[in-house]
Amino acid sequence: MSAAPGSKGKVLLAYSGGLDTSCILVWLIEQGYEVLAYMANVGQEEDFEAAREKALAVGATKVFVEDLRRELVEELVIPTIQANAVYETVYLLGTSVARPVIARSQVKIAQQEGCTHVSHGCTGKGNDQVRFELAYYALAPKLQVIAPWRIPEFYQRFPGRNALLAYAAEKNIPVSQTPSKPWSTDENLFHISYEAGILEDPNVTPPKDMWKLTVDPEDAPNTPERITITFKEGKPVRVTNEADNTDLTDPLDLFLYLNTVARRNGVGRIDIVENRFIGIKSRGCYETPGGTILRAAHIDLEGLVLDREVRAYRDEHITPVFGKMMYNGLYFSPEGDLLTKMVPLTQTNVNGSVRVKLYKGSLTMEGRWSETETLYDMEQSSMDVQGDFEPIDSDGFIKIQSIRLKKWGAKFQN
Repeated sequence: MSAAPGSKGKVLLAYSGGLDTSCILVWLIEQGYEVLAYMANVGQEEDFEAAREKALAVGATKVFVEDLRRELVEELVIPTIQANAVYETVYLLGTSVARPVIARSQVKIAQQEGCTHVSHGCTGKGNDQVRFELAYYALAPKLQVIAPWRIPEFYQRFPGRNALLAYAAEKNIPVSQTPSKPWSTDENLFHISYEAGILEDPNVTPPKDMWKLTVDPEDAPNTPERITITFKEGKPVRVTNEADNTDLTDPLDLFLYLNTVARRNGVGRIDIVENRFIGIKSRGCYETPGGTILRAAHIDLEGLVLDREVRAYRDEHITPVFGKMMYNGLYFSPEGDLLTKMVPLTQTNVNGSVRVKLYKGSLTMEGRWSETETLYDMEQSSMDVQGDFEPIDSDGFIKIQSIRLKKWGAKFQN
């Protein structure tokens, strides 16, 4: 027997409009909660108005749709690019970077509305349950969390999609008539991910029609496209493309444009097996079009303008730790706070521009320059001009470096 709606408190549900969260919404009402629905616009292709109407139709007392795209780009995407952060050397953290802004906004609304609980539809085997809930607990320790896919009463009642469909029919929950694809996706303006279903076999080649964002590199234009990206303190501040008269300086606008140009040139696909935080290996396919361009251009410019030891320290002590922190959902943590404050200190001198060629899925850096940074000295580096570097000075340098090597090598001499 269902409890009276609202008798157990008020819950703000992270809602997508899909089958799972629509069923969760009705189930929570059955359990005695007043349910408010929350949707985050992080750049995914979604009919937010239709989802709002659906949530209200199935019992939500209020629906909140928050546009978080600018926050995502300025607060999470760009700092991640500044850190050159990846997870396990290849994953550009596309899902991970969106979770902090989504969770923060959900907590803020829950507190404003006097909610006692927050809820989500994350699976009990994935990373996102960890990312969301660690953020909830860090930002609002007194909020209670309802995770239906970890509640035996729920997951035993709904062991698969057919059970959810039957429940939806029983409760008059509108269900999309489009056939379910044999994989699951998560999308934001930084990337889209594909996993589960047929992709769980790591030896299955993804079908051509799976890839949603980027054109197949083999089908991309036969003519290269060239753009120029300008950075200030490691942040992209301008993108130009003479071919289509593009000249953008707004962070969100230029990032969306980089997505567009990368997509039409087939840039940004990867297919990997990764280690989830909870200890399970997972196969994932990702498209990160604009982010792939930005990270490659940023790394290239650092070669020109960043001090050797600062770069080495950052690469060893900040980049991998930042990536792991983001992947594991620890943005709102003491180490997350420390790392986000450290990254800008490494970027003071990352000022300049990079010329990038895009062609059939590939990126080539064709040139780079800086009008303010002078670490690179063309005369000093030249093999044809001596400049102010005296070659004889290298003699002493080599002798000093060889002292320990001579002692080590002497042990092996007869």
